[in-house]
Order: sequence, then structure tokens, then C-alpha cells
Amino acid sequence: MKRKNKSNIKSITIIIPVYNEEKFIQATIKRVIKSDTLSLKKEIIIINDGSLDNSVKIIKQYIQEIGAQRSKPIKLIEKKKNQGKGSALKLGFLKSKGDIVLVQDADLEYSPDEYPALIKPFIENNADCVYGSRFISSKPHRILYFWNYAMNKMLTTLSNILTNLNLTDMETGCKVFKGDIIRKIAKKIQSKSFGIEPEITAYLAKIKDIRIYEIGISYHGRTYSQGKKIKWTDGLKAIWEILKYNIFIK
Repeated sequence: MKRKNKSNIKSITIIIPVYNEEKFIQATIKRVIKSDTLSLKKEIIIINDGSLDNSVKIIKQYIQEIGAQRSKPIKLIEKKKNQGKGSALKLGFLKSKGDIVLVQDADLEYSPDEYPALIKPFIENNADCVYGSRFISSKPHRILYFWNYAMNKMLTTLSNILTNLNLTDMETGCKVFKGDIIRKIAKKIQSKSFGIEPEITAYLAKIKDIRIYEIGISYHGRTYSQGKKIKWTDGLKAIWEILKYNIFIK
């Protein structure tokens, strides 16, 4: 696969999948607009995944109020039916135009303040992909659920065994990719929900001489009462998806 020289990275697409995030989405958009992307031209794509609350109304009103479409290109894509994070991200990847593409969750568990650290490996080391790891950082990390942590570590270990990578946080929702690479992968993505994390990792690992970096990040997790959506059943599904995309799908 032909890769661009690091000096040719001029733009970034930030994809924000949204499902029932009326409490957080305005703050998220505001912080993404103001975020430091090391002078890269910024494209923001918001994918509303069939929200049933006031998320879309808030998004449209806020964009209109700040006139963001004139200063920072913002594209809102509305899906009438909820299909899952994987489905939303696939659509966002395929619509993206940036030299690099970053995933930003709408709930601010991952902070836009981390963008400079996530972008630097592309500029300085010609990275193909950067994972923001919650487990190798001395930055603030909210303490929450042990079993979620244990499941994350188990899934990462299983994925590493099959991909021969040494990631510390395969399940992180904070990932950045070379645009040409993730748009090519997106055409093959099947996972409609959280299984997109091991699926993308499996496809990346199949690319010869892939340059994957990890950066320690802060993590401001939320509780289930605050709207956290991933469940223990998603962890069980992820075990099958790790096996599926590493063994059965080439």
C-alpha cells in the first residue's frame, strides 16, 4: 500500500458518532472546534445514529448559533434508525477526506486536549495508526468498574495473540488513522456495534510493515447511570469477533 510522506499531512477529519447524547454533545462539539490539531485543516463529521432524544436538535441549533460551517467545515449525517457505533463509524470513514482520521466519542470520556499527542507520531514518525491507551498513562484516569477493566485486558491479550501485536488497549475508543488506510478498511467493515474495535485491529495487523503507535491518554469514564452504553454482553461478542476477523476472514 502506497503511503504518503509525513510532510504531506495537511488535514484531519474528526468523526463523532452520536446516539442519545443530549447532555454532552454541545460541549463535545465546542471542544472539538477549539481543539489544537497542530495547524492541520480540520473537517468535522457528526454521525447521528438514530438518536431518540434531543441530540440532533441541539447539534443543529449549536452549529447555526456559532456559524461553524463557515469557519470549520462541519457535516451532520443523520441516520433514521440506530444501527450501532460500528455502522456509524464506517459511514464516517467513507465520507472522510482528511489525510488522517480521528475518532472522538460524543460523551467526552476521551478528551480533545489529547489531539496534539495523538497527531505527532504521524508528523514525526510517519505513523499509519495511533491508539490512545488508557493503561500506559500517568494522566488522570477515573476509577470505575474492575470487571470492565479485566474484560478489556483479556480482549486485548486475545487480540494480541492472534495479531502478534503488543497493544495495551485494543478496545480504546480513541484511535487515529491514515486516511487512505482507514477508508480502504472501511469498505470491508462488517461490525455494526462495538465489535468494530477488534475488527479494525485485525485488518490493520494484516497490512505488511504497518506502523502502529500507542500514546498514553487521560480517561474520564462515566457510569451506566450517566449513560455508558457498552455492556458485559458486548465483551462476550467481542471474543467471537476477535476470532472471526483474525482467523476466518482474510
